[in-house]
Amino acid sequence: MADISTFSGQFLAALEKKTQWYESEKLPDLQQNYRLLHTCVKNLYDLLIKKSCIKQDPYKLDKKISEVIAPEDTQFTENERAMIIGTRFSDYESMLDFICTYYQFSCSYITLARIKALVALGNSFAWHDFSQNSPKPNTRGLAGMLFTLRQNSDPMTASNISDNLSKCSRASKDINALLKDLSDFQKETYKGLIRKDLFAHSGFDMKKAETSGPDEMQLIRKLYPAVMGKTPFYSALVEEIIKEDHDANKEQIQAAVIAKLGVQEEQKVQKVQKIDTAAMLIDTVHALSAVAPVLGQLCVKIQENHDAMENMHNSFWDKVKRALRQAFKLSDPPLVYQIHITDTATHTDRVEKLDYNEFMAMLKKRVSFYSALTNTANPYYKKIVASKQDAIIDFLNKQFTECQKLLVHLAALDNFFKNMITGKGGVHAKGMKMELVTLKNTIVKANQRRAEYISYIEEEAELKKLGITDVE
Repeated sequence: MADISTFSGQFLAALEKKTQWYESEKLPDLQQNYRLLHTCVKNLYDLLIKKSCIKQDPYKLDKKISEVIAPEDTQFTENERAMIIGTRFSDYESMLDFICTYYQFSCSYITLARIKALVALGNSFAWHDFSQNSPKPNTRGLAGMLFTLRQNSDPMTASNISDNLSKCSRASKDINALLKDLSDFQKETYKGLIRKDLFAHSGFDMKKAETSGPDEMQLIRKLYPAVMGKTPFYSALVEEIIKEDHDANKEQIQAAVIAKLGVQEEQKVQKVQKIDTAAMLIDTVHALSAVAPVLGQLCVKIQENHDAMENMHNSFWDKVKRALRQAFKLSDPPLVYQIHITDTATHTDRVEKLDYNEFMAMLKKRVSFYSALTNTANPYYKKIVASKQDAIIDFLNKQFTECQKLLVHLAALDNFFKNMITGKGGVHAKGMKMELVTLKNTIVKANQRRAEYISYIEEEAELKKLGITDVE
């Protein structure tokens, strides 16, 4: 019959191994599933804005997030649907972005309280039962929007919606399963903290604790505030500790607990499986495709600013010139803007000539191109997936370089319009700051995934040079 100290030692040793296994195996899977879910949700959110089903939250970038909070899921009227779902879906996407960007995927960080918050967030939209007849207001409202949009869209857009919904369902199902397992494990971790920290306290009388269950409970309750601080007191879990130490069948209970914390050999074998680097690259392509709706919004604002400038130059002689060109079937002269580019490396300014019509044609072409990268049925997407990894990384390198150049030109164009459209007659330039910030963040996040791939490939090559070939 093992005494409390002996069993506590066995328990903590098994808990440590299980913790290492979770952090090397399960939590990276959880992070990847959240990334997939966020990418798909962002695609759906941007599509709803592009199709004017909802309006972009003007306060989205100003909302500060420090912890995960689930959006409301209360009832609303049909007239309120676009506004309510727009706000709640925007908040949901922001929370997923926060999780993917700032969350620490470690056992010490994802506590029982945080798991509870993550589960609540996951219940905000029931992707596994996504129906217009759902009893959940958020799910019902969003499903109605997307199903209507899918029916009234071209085949490519409809396929894109279906593909993203399918991936949301799969990712959320995996997330829920992982969170359930992690919740069960964190309960054992909580018990481990009591056995490790409280039992080691100088005021804990081990001999008295071994006398009876009530004596052990009394000692735990007495020392808990001083040792555990603000950690909530979970009565049910403390009762489990008492059972493990004093129940008539404690040997069987202890054996079951140790077995529960065991890491099977086949799980250790899985530990050395190679990361799917091709999937990492395709995930990067998906992340990059998220620039499409942002570029689409920028196209609209640039066109509006262009039209405002043209209306400022609509004098009698301007009308005569246009009439003469039409009469003699002469093409319009090139419309060239002189924009100021700031070189961030040298901190110098230069003036560039930008052909408006050529630039807009290029921008619209990019919107169409990046949109195609979200459609698994698109021939170009299939070509990328079938390409060798070196070819995909070359493609991504080129796209990131061009996106950075495009970002510089768009920022310069934004400043150009603000300087040229003076506000006469109540006309003001349509600012593009919000869209430019979103575009920059999207590019940065996608680029981070490319960097993760490159880092892994370089590490793998270095290990092979050292003769370590376990990861193949």
